[in-house]
Amino acid sequence: MKKTVIYFAFALATLLSSCKTPNKIIIPPSKTLPTVKDNYSIIWVGSGEAYVFNAGEYIRNESNDYSFEVVQRRYGNLWKSIKNMHRIHPDYDGKAGKREQTMFFEIDFSKQDEKIVSKINSSLGNGTGVTDNEFRKQVIQFSVDNISSFAPYNTMRISQKYKYEEGILLETVELFKLLDGKETPFAKIEERAVIFRPVALKDAPNKFE
Repeated sequence: MKKTVIYFAFALATLLSSCKTPNKIIIPPSKTLPTVKDNYSIIWVGSGEAYVFNAGEYIRNESNDYSFEVVQRRYGNLWKSIKNMHRIHPDYDGKAGKREQTMFFEIDFSKQDEKIVSKINSSLGNGTGVTDNEFRKQVIQFSVDNISSFAPYNTMRISQKYKYEEGILLETVELFKLLDGKETPFAKIEERAVIFRPVALKDAPNKFE
């Protein structure tokens, strides 16, 4: 019964944060189609394992796990990413929104003193971040837009580790309530993805047999 209540609270809170107007534009409109010529394009393919915080620890919540793909275009110090998320678990009840969801993130990097900082503009909310000059470790944090005051979180923090040489991205997404400078954890997702880049193939990668 205890886990059922926890899972329901997780789904309800995510639903409250996911409720958007039907006409909301997720990806900014443009008359120009994106290419791979004026930017460094990467596709990340991975999955996320969901946890909910209770009694001082994180508890697995498999029904809210998801798979995802991110198309990340790096225009120098300006990145634009589109994330498609898929909740495929058979026990997912839909309370956190549709099984298929799309999100947009724009990160604008600049140098402030000796730090590389960034401004975040996303379909979820706006915020700031910090990284190193090779973009290997990055932390971004933003307030969640259009979320109910009764929801147990209002802020998201994303901590990334780009392991380029291994072709791996590790990411922790934290959901917490931020009030008067105090953080109250609610849930997190541990993501792992592999990198794909444009490549020329010598022949067909597989054949029908």
